[in-house]
Amino acid sequence: MRKKKADKRRTAPDPRFNDVIVAKFVNNVMEQGKKSTARKLVYEAFEIVSKKTEQDALEIFRKAMQNAAPSVEIRPRRVGGATYQVPMEVREERRVALAIRWIKKYATERRDRSFAQKLASEIMAAANGEGGAIKRRDEMHRMADANRAFAHFRW
Repeated sequence: MRKKKADKRRTAPDPRFNDVIVAKFVNNVMEQGKKSTARKLVYEAFEIVSKKTEQDALEIFRKAMQNAAPSVEIRPRRVGGATYQVPMEVREERRVALAIRWIKKYATERRDRSFAQKLASEIMAAANGEGGAIKRRDEMHRMADANRAFAHFRW
């Protein structure tokens, strides 16, 4: 390795909630550089969540992120001529990134009128321990559990 490793860029916190994870979520929802549109959609989704649950939307969102974030994943590892699926713990940064990605993905697949409503219903479902993002996390955990025999190949 010749050059030094690039420094991690810190995401500025969200202006309304002063939360870095909400800012990352907005950045993930954003398409074609339209951050103001992405913010409107996320804030509208949060308002729908707070109206339906009569609780703080940020707390519901945090709970949804916590529930959707995987703790273990499988990564391919070549040993000799064979490739093994080795279960490994997920770093905190990657956990958050996967949870954000899955919540957004399964929100787009829902059948509601607007994206804000889709997002709100997926956030509420994830907070309640159901929905597409939670199914995806459970599937990942099941695969890691099934490949536990190869855990000794961890690097």
